Amino acid sequence: MLPQTFIPTAPSLTHEGSLKSLVENRTSYTLDNYELNLYETYQVAKSVYFKFDHFIVASMLRGRKLLHLMDRKELSFVPGESAIIAPDSEVLIDFPDSDFKNPTQCLTLAIDIKKILDTLSFLNERYPQEGNDSFWQLNYDNFVFQNNEEIAGIIGKIIGICQSDTIFKDILADLSIQELLVKIVQSQSLESVEFGNLKNLNPQLQQVITYIRENLNSKIDLKVILKSVGLSTSSLYRLFKTELGISPLEFIMQERIRLAKQFLSDRNTYVKNVCYEAGFEDSNYFIRVFKHYEGITPKQYQQKMRG
Repeated sequence: MLPQTFIPTAPSLTHEGSLKSLVENRTSYTLDNYELNLYETYQVAKSVYFKFDHFIVASMLRGRKLLHLMDRKELSFVPGESAIIAPDSEVLIDFPDSDFKNPTQCLTLAIDIKKILDTLSFLNERYPQEGNDSFWQLNYDNFVFQNNEEIAGIIGKIIGICQSDTIFKDILADLSIQELLVKIVQSQSLESVEFGNLKNLNPQLQQVITYIRENLNSKIDLKVILKSVGLSTSSLYRLFKTELGISPLEFIMQERIRLAKQFLSDRNTYVKNVCYEAGFEDSNYFIRVFKHYEGITPKQYQQKMRG
């Protein structure tokens, strides 16, 4: 079951009479260090070849694509997902259900590799992680990821900047793309943590996450955590926000929802019991929080899992 979907605000589709192609019709916006391309497809197509010369951030806006990177298995790419693609990558794309009623729309943002390296270098110098010289890096192995609300918002803002007439668009795009890179790295780090990979995190943050996961079904006292790792409240908050992009309390809530989803996969489990097993003290509050993160109630989630 996918988490709540965040899709950047999609620009209007090209008028049918203005289309140059029914497969990956391209509209381009070129800035000093970036190029935004909007691609639209209106018919079923298979094995459409692309080679990307630059670092690419891609994001699906409408429809569905199947991606075949040369060294990876087939991946479905749908709205609410984005991807990073390394320079000189080759990909074959299928469009299994595109037509005029259900077109595919995707954006690619080509970024000068020097801008990428400069941004990561600045982050490593300004916000280094203890015991890890290369914390700020992009993970090409984990290249497709779910948008969070911030990433979707930034991508939507970049589209607006590129389509605007302001003379400051290069400066505004520069700031927004730097912010986007930070959020992508944080999102990838958080996703790695969700899969149990803590090795690239600050050692104190590893201790905190381990403690939280071992005590999810009981009341978690941040004061106890702070004392055990020797951090102040502000230092702990800064550590979470810098490395994972969320606060300690947000992390605890997400972990409890993740645990609740595991319990709800058992069709014989009562929602009220799941509430307490996942560390919530009030069932109504649990239902509200679950719906906030998943877009549906715990009961609806459990029914879909049964189906």
